[in-house]
Amino acid sequence: MKRKKLSLLSSALLIAAASLIFLSAYFPWWGMNFIAPQYPEGLDIIVYPDKLEGEIDIVNGLNHYIGMAEFSEENFPELSYVKYLIWGLAGITLLTAILRKKAILYGLITLFVVGGSLGVYDLNRWLKNFGTNLSPTAPITIEPFIPPMIGENKLANFITNSYLDNGTYLVLAAFVLILIPLWKDRKTS
Repeated sequence: MKRKKLSLLSSALLIAAASLIFLSAYFPWWGMNFIAPQYPEGLDIIVYPDKLEGEIDIVNGLNHYIGMAEFSEENFPELSYVKYLIWGLAGITLLTAILRKKAILYGLITLFVVGGSLGVYDLNRWLKNFGTNLSPTAPITIEPFIPPMIGENKLANFITNSYLDNGTYLVLAAFVLILIPLWKDRKTS
């Protein structure tokens, strides 16, 4: 019995997903905003797949007082290669659209889940590392803490808000587009 390929509509959805994944590499994926009485407009750390933006120097100056390591692109080796992983995932998604085989689609979905899980793990690992490995010789002593990946946290007179940014939303939308062919072509062997 000959196996049917994914439909042309499913292939088009996968091409759209590949485009979203590719574009996500040019948008920020995660951020953190710090608000305090002396910074009512807020200070930001904005994380792209290949760089950090925002008021990094000011945040580092403030974090020095509690003994936190500096935020810098050099301290995050992932920033040197994550963009290429994203482009690779976009390429695999496009290849899946061209080949239109359900088995390859299952592999792509698995790759998405594993990659997403590793990304969440890595971000949590860095947040834990920065919040719990505080210098004992810091001018201000505080209890170690883990900043939230998403949500609000209060530390001294600062309120921090961690959030997902546009790049992450593009990838999540791409993942939904990748899942649609499973439902749409469910009777296709």
